Amino acid sequence: MSEDPDVVSRRIARESLDRDDPTGWFENLYAAAAEGSAVVPWDRGTAHQLLLEWVQESAPDGADKTALIVGAGTGWDAELIADRGYDTTAFDISPSAIETAHRNHPDSKAHYRVADLLAPPADWHHAFDLVVEIYTVQALPIALQPEAVKHVTSLVAPGGTLLVIAAARPDDQPDDDIQGPPWPLTRATIQSFAAADLRLIQLSQSPSPADASVLRWRAEYLRD
Repeated sequence: MSEDPDVVSRRIARESLDRDDPTGWFENLYAAAAEGSAVVPWDRGTAHQLLLEWVQESAPDGADKTALIVGAGTGWDAELIADRGYDTTAFDISPSAIETAHRNHPDSKAHYRVADLLAPPADWHHAFDLVVEIYTVQALPIALQPEAVKHVTSLVAPGGTLLVIAAARPDDQPDDDIQGPPWPLTRATIQSFAAADLRLIQLSQSPSPADASVLRWRAEYLRD
């Protein structure tokens, strides 16, 4: 019987963390997946269900607007947003993920590129009308999450929208109890995306279709 993909990804992550390289495991996992020796647990072969629901409910019109997908992975979320008319950029720290996205979507309208959330290009500051962050912050150790949140919020343009989707955990669950990845986000962490002129305008929590005991946040923010 094949090994649980979550177990494999955690082992690959632990090897990187033990080398004091908290983001290197993304490339190791995507490269192993490209070779067929691992499976990316969050690669659904379609856009995330909560992103699909948000698009259906909000019916965003991306004409003459820009969008940024944080943690592009293999591209499914970016394709959905690009199909809404946004000039869409999608980035990932893993070159293998970007190569896979190009293979999956050879005729894509989205722009896929390698970049690091913890050191984003300077010209992305306040540059995007829509920023979509799904499962990237929670894939980083808890100590790095405040910095990652700060960089995510810095990407949203004036008048722009930020959509965050993440696994949830109780505020009273000690950090030491979390054996990530992922390291799910507390309500306090979700609320920390809101700062100064970036307002939380919608927050919901719902169970995962695969496991009702796993709760997920969907949060929408607006920059004044």
